[in-house]
Amino acid sequence: MVNSSTKVRVCLEMKGHRLITIGPDDSVEKAIRRMVDNKIGAMPVCDDKGNLIGIVSERDLLKECSQRAKQINKTPVKDVMTRDVIIGIPDDDLEYVMEIMTQRGIRHLPIMDGPKLEGMVSIRDVVDIQLEKSKAEVRFLNVYISGGYH
Repeated sequence: MVNSSTKVRVCLEMKGHRLITIGPDDSVEKAIRRMVDNKIGAMPVCDDKGNLIGIVSERDLLKECSQRAKQINKTPVKDVMTRDVIIGIPDDDLEYVMEIMTQRGIRHLPIMDGPKLEGMVSIRDVVDIQLEKSKAEVRFLNVYISGGYH
């Protein structure tokens, strides 16, 4: 059972540490292909040293496509990415992360451990863990009410 102060690190462990990134000079077309191929909604944008410098989301790419559809193979990701990236850390509580994501209207949160990009957490990941936690609590309460625990 996931306890009431579940940390982001638990979420990363459950979903795995596979991380798909893109470079700032890669084309928007390449970003679209990479996101479609990997069935993801956002990617961290990292420089040559692996430092997080931005994030590019489905919304960023759709906006660019609607404005300049014929140029997506030439437009670099750095021209469309979000530069002011909101991040989380592995020791953040999932409740806090969910609140931040909801308040800011973001669906994908890069997780940093110091300068190192550890992974990405989506609102779906957080909701899935909260749902499992709720199911476990309901099961415990049902057993308790029926006299299963003494």
